[in-house]
Amino acid sequence: MTRPAYYAPTGTPSGDFIALLHLPYTLWHLGYVAIGASLVLMVDLPRLGGTLVAFALGLGIGAHALDEVNDRPLGTSFSAVTLWVLGVASFVGVAAVAAVGVVVISPWVLAWAAAGIALAVGYAFEWPAWLHTEWGFALAWGAFPVLAGFWAQAETVEPSALVVAAAAALLSRAQRTLSTPARHVRRQVNRAEVILDDATWDRDRLLKTWEEPLQLLSWAVLVMAVGLVLARL
Repeated sequence: MTRPAYYAPTGTPSGDFIALLHLPYTLWHLGYVAIGASLVLMVDLPRLGGTLVAFALGLGIGAHALDEVNDRPLGTSFSAVTLWVLGVASFVGVAAVAAVGVVVISPWVLAWAAAGIALAVGYAFEWPAWLHTEWGFALAWGAFPVLAGFWAQAETVEPSALVVAAAAALLSRAQRTLSTPARHVRRQVNRAEVILDDATWDRDRLLKTWEEPLQLLSWAVLVMAVGLVLARL
């Protein structure tokens, strides 16, 4: 059976869970959090750790679990009840992290956590409609993590963070541009063929034109994030 995504080894409980995490993309967007945090002169690691945990729970598990409940894009074997439990439990975890952040940082942490949960739930259930568009995705999963990562360190939003957030939005827009046709071909096309002057591209070759850049970009953002954080320690 063809995988619903190149990183999704569905068919077993462990494979379904790995698929549900959308691991390369989750790490990609966690990288944006770290990049935002690295815009300060000295990174506060506990604050960064808490922000990463919140995004890992809310985006990595919560949003993806509810997205699977909504229209089953991955075709996992998880029941609707299991997915709802995963989603709700993840957002409860986000709230718990936010409660700690209120004590350690500021009551404004609650506003950022509420915004993040609203974006995650809204994207999963495609409401409002703009949130599930290419630019909605770019703002929610590109710009927002950068700004949240920066604010958790500096407790403000500065022009430099806005510029980097715009760059992350553009990268996420590129991600969406590549992933949309790849998902369509993987999940809805059994056979595809493009005849060129000197070669013929089959379905696998077509998928490679989209998925190889996605893999490289996901690694590039992650490695860049690690390097920038190390530079600020």
